[in-house]
Amino acid sequence: MSSEEQPQTPAANAPEDANDLRGYYFKQLIGRPLTWILLAAVALIVGVGLAALIGPAVGGAGFVVALLAGLVVVFMIADSRAADAFFEVYAQKHGYALGGKTSLPAATPLLRKGDDRYADRTMTGELAPGVSGILALYTYEDETTDSEGNRQTNYYHYTIGLIEIPQCVQHVPELYCQRKFGLRALEGLEDVFRRSKERVKLESEELDKKYEIFAGKNQDEVWLRRLFAPTFIVWLTEAAPKKFAFELVDGTLCCYVNGHKDNAEDLDVVAAATGSVAKRLQEESAETNLERSS
Repeated sequence: MSSEEQPQTPAANAPEDANDLRGYYFKQLIGRPLTWILLAAVALIVGVGLAALIGPAVGGAGFVVALLAGLVVVFMIADSRAADAFFEVYAQKHGYALGGKTSLPAATPLLRKGDDRYADRTMTGELAPGVSGILALYTYEDETTDSEGNRQTNYYHYTIGLIEIPQCVQHVPELYCQRKFGLRALEGLEDVFRRSKERVKLESEELDKKYEIFAGKNQDEVWLRRLFAPTFIVWLTEAAPKKFAFELVDGTLCCYVNGHKDNAEDLDVVAAATGSVAKRLQEESAETNLERSS
């Protein structure tokens, strides 16, 4: 399709989520004579073929089914165009450089999971004032085989914020703040098998209820307690997005929530949350460096 034929986003209806313009594009596609010609031609071929092979009744039913299937395909195309339009408008509004499907650096455990992994979309720019990075819809795939030898691919979707913070490497090489699940009674048993990490316990029951925090072995505990200042703990327990977590490895911060967020409000929340964690790490690293230099 040439650039002249590409559907344009209606300026008066800037989309707030990926579905806002789905009806607009569907009406646009279904209103074209060429669309109906193609749908009718494919349905006719299916109907005539089935009529010749099985009988007229089956051929007529096949025509109807093929026509309906064609309309579903048109709807899927409209849905895809609506999503593209939303992310184009969202990226432009926030000054992000929009990218398509691509790989991400395998810098943290989440970014190394699965048999295959990729970002479906990336938006690169200033996620929060003074904090630049990547906001991405991330997917990793796991292939499983059942008892009968049938292979199945499972897809796991996240929306992530990715930021480089090299100044904190010397202070905290590894830090993992994960949403808590499972039984508390099993925590001690689980920790036995964590050879490279150790659990961080802080004096906050609310934080302990919601998160499991781990750091690399021999991490400076005093520095960690300073990092998790009361204001940061309150933010994590009361203001952070639902199912929010983060990983920090060798200066790469990966903040994430479950699912691909496809509306402006949720994307803004993930970007702001990533910025909040990054700023806290930057502030404490800068303060420590200043103390050591004085």
